[in-house]
Amino acid sequence: MGILYSEPICQAAYQNDLGQVWQWVKEDSNYVNVQDSFNGDTPLISACRRGHMKIISFLLKRNANVNLKNQKGRTCLHYAVKKKFTFMDYLLIILLMPVLLIGYFLMYGCTALHYACEMKNQTLIPLLLEAHADPLIKNKYGESSLDIARKLRFSQIELMLRKAS
Repeated sequence: MGILYSEPICQAAYQNDLGQVWQWVKEDSNYVNVQDSFNGDTPLISACRRGHMKIISFLLKRNANVNLKNQKGRTCLHYAVKKKFTFMDYLLIILLMPVLLIGYFLMYGCTALHYACEMKNQTLIPLLLEAHADPLIKNKYGESSLDIARKLRFSQIELMLRKAS
């Protein structure tokens, strides 16, 4: 069944109901950043949890705040990186979500590249590297993305990161 939300727009985003999301935003543009009372998810986080690109794109175009955290301290990026989007979907996310490019220091001092390495996301890593993400930036634990790839023995990812550094 999935997650049940107290905020109807979050439920609609989670269930991939673009028509309902559009109706809520049309009624009041502040609904774009409403946070659910159960877990603090926003509509953007809800859509990212399930990988609903049309809703993600819709919300980002309406200035959804990518930095809002839920009660677990996670932003939409945590969930977006875990999903297996297509190359073009990731490209759209990178174009619409500049937080990916400037780094992901909101939690543990990790960049998007750190997190993509931890998730073994071989689709997103090349896109981040093309956008000049630095594989040598260290997080709060003194680990670079390259260190994480080595530690987790992801040889293909390690090779990509070495070429970029």
